[in-house]
Amino acid sequence: MINQRLRDALAPTGTLRAGLNLSNFLLVSGQNADGTPAGVSPDLARHIARVLDVPCKFVAFETPGQLADAAEDDVWDIGNIAHEPDRARLIDFSQPYVLIDAHFLVRADSTLTSNADIDQKDVSIAAFDRSAYDLWLKNNLRHASLIAADSIQHSHDLFLHGEVDVLASLKPRLQMELDTGQHRLVEPRFTAIKQAVGIKKTDPAVLQFLNDLIATAIQDGFIAASLATHGVADKLSLPGCSD
Repeated sequence: MINQRLRDALAPTGTLRAGLNLSNFLLVSGQNADGTPAGVSPDLARHIARVLDVPCKFVAFETPGQLADAAEDDVWDIGNIAHEPDRARLIDFSQPYVLIDAHFLVRADSTLTSNADIDQKDVSIAAFDRSAYDLWLKNNLRHASLIAADSIQHSHDLFLHGEVDVLASLKPRLQMELDTGQHRLVEPRFTAIKQAVGIKKTDPAVLQFLNDLIATAIQDGFIAASLATHGVADKLSLPGCSD
């Protein structure tokens, strides 16, 4: 039984306003017949609203950076966004509900063969600006140059047009570039994106409620069933499971 304090904290308007990052094609994968978003992230948002016994309303953002920037604007109550330390100043994050591998892509004849090779001062890397993996690279690269792209496609175009040496992106998207045999994926991943539910800084009990709900959704198969329904079970992994 959900107490009113939790309901008021997570849905103060009486409706759960769920912020979605539309650029994450793995988690927001299309639209339902009624025009509402379809995918794993919308499924989880609806599930949280159902547990709270309130309606769910989606608030769409074109990029994760825009979603994060709106944390102080009172336009969303939960935001389905990757957990990153740079975002934690304004946002508390639940435990992750899925993991997404991020890798480097190089040309087939490149001398770069490992993640360590890539962090050199004469290497340029394209990445979607303010994505979770871009934030990770900004915090962890010491020598390579990071070139900001305004979309995932833009980052891929920079690489495919020869404007950078390396492409950093989500593994499922990078695999599309492997069909020609002209490119090579660098193994292992350089980071795993922890896709979580973000909330504005609040009572720790609210975050614990979300953590418990997500743990149950993983254990009882809700998340796995959603991954299968939306055709991404082979592209994402569950926390605690091997890739």
